[in-house]
Amino acid sequence: MGKLKRNERIAAMMKILGDHPNKIYTLNYFTERFQSAKSTISEDLVIVKQAMEKMSLGRIETIAGAAGGVKFIPQTNKSQNKELLMEMSTMLMDPDRILPGGFLYMADIIYWPSIIQNLGVIFASQFSHKSVDYIVTVETKGIPLAMMVAKALNLPLVILRSDSKVTEGSTVSISYVSGSSGKIQQMSLAKRAIKPNSKVIFIDDFMKAGGTAKGVMDMMREFDVTVEGIGVLISTKGPENKLVENYTSLLILDEVNERDGIIDIYPNPKLI
Repeated sequence: MGKLKRNERIAAMMKILGDHPNKIYTLNYFTERFQSAKSTISEDLVIVKQAMEKMSLGRIETIAGAAGGVKFIPQTNKSQNKELLMEMSTMLMDPDRILPGGFLYMADIIYWPSIIQNLGVIFASQFSHKSVDYIVTVETKGIPLAMMVAKALNLPLVILRSDSKVTEGSTVSISYVSGSSGKIQQMSLAKRAIKPNSKVIFIDDFMKAGGTAKGVMDMMREFDVTVEGIGVLISTKGPENKLVENYTSLLILDEVNERDGIIDIYPNPKLI
């Protein structure tokens, strides 16, 4: 590959950094990749940084020192949050989504890559100031969202399962009461899945009373792990006193009226 022009280098830099958020790239990586001097690469990065900030696409952070470099940190502002979350609220208020028992169908949204990726970035913006080692979720519907948060924060994903698998080796299992169904359920985690004294963020798709989140916190204590934050796609407005505190929900579900076909759901006011 011959030497690239400045506009070509900048386009390539934005692609590389954007595809691998929160991954540190050294200046040497770019100088070797683009066959350019460090001073030239530094000037290019200034342009990339200014463009990212001007367009509210995230920010470029410089890390000093021998092992330093640059990394792209995905971020959203309240205006961007409002646009996406209002759109989601409109989609979820369709009466056809009401299922028997007052449940809400949302699998199509949870498994829509472009939507769930943007939601992952919103969560990454909320938790980017925290120093954590893992993203944790429970199977199965929370996995896509947790995976996108893990990608945006450049962290490994740990999945708690409802039953143990032979391929995971020895496991730890606990019982917990589901806040939505009120039933006693079980979650298991392989002993080698997470290191002791780590810090994690728990991500899930739905929270009613917070039983699952409390179960995850209990499980993390078995591993001497600290839960630094909890993020859920949708939380119900009631009960007001949930089993966990200090959680972040993107959407708040107030009511599902099966008889009249009414769904009252709206963005978390703190995010917009």
